[in-house]
Amino acid sequence: MRLLLVEDEIDIQNFLKSSLKEAGYFVDAASDGRSAEQLAIEGEYDVLVVDLGLPDQDGISLILRLRQLGVTAPVLILSARRSVDDRVRGLEHGGDDYLTKPFALAELIARLRNLLKRNSSSGGEATKLRVLDLELDLLRHEAFRSGHALQLTPQEFTLLEYLCRNAGRVVTRSMILDQVWGMRIQPDTNVVDVHIYRLRGKVDGKGQTPLIRTLRGVGYVLKDQ
Repeated sequence: MRLLLVEDEIDIQNFLKSSLKEAGYFVDAASDGRSAEQLAIEGEYDVLVVDLGLPDQDGISLILRLRQLGVTAPVLILSARRSVDDRVRGLEHGGDDYLTKPFALAELIARLRNLLKRNSSSGGEATKLRVLDLELDLLRHEAFRSGHALQLTPQEFTLLEYLCRNAGRVVTRSMILDQVWGMRIQPDTNVVDVHIYRLRGKVDGKGQTPLIRTLRGVGYVLKDQ
């Protein structure tokens, strides 16, 4: 899941970015409203976390602006403003949830999970995945690298989708067998290695920066930066 974090306090931003990555999110961060608006327009995020006290504008103004620009991803407001009036104002002006500082990381992650679940059940689930110049259209089952279509088999597409959803994280052969082939017990098979080899030949074409990296004895990682 792609998440845009808008937080101007660098210590908090770094802490959240690291923690949310460990929780499985692909995180972009912005320190002011202008940068956040640019990222939100260019990227397709599943959820946004927005601090209200930004240096160049109020977070509420940013949320309203993003809604006007067509950004529909749910927004969790993260703020030191604790009054009932502040919380009501935030929720009435485009925020989908409101969490006050200081906060427990576990509560933040639980609230994000609930927002994503609600958004998914209302039909707003993301239909595209994007990692650097690699893009997957989940509805059409089409994949592109630098705008060029990749000719993938259904199994290769499923494998690439799994790698994209875990971009930047190491996934072991056992994890891939479980999630892509539904095999919880790792048999004596090289099916993962064979499919990764074929997939790499299609994704990492001649002249392109390799995205699929092998960690010998561990597994694989799809580079996200």
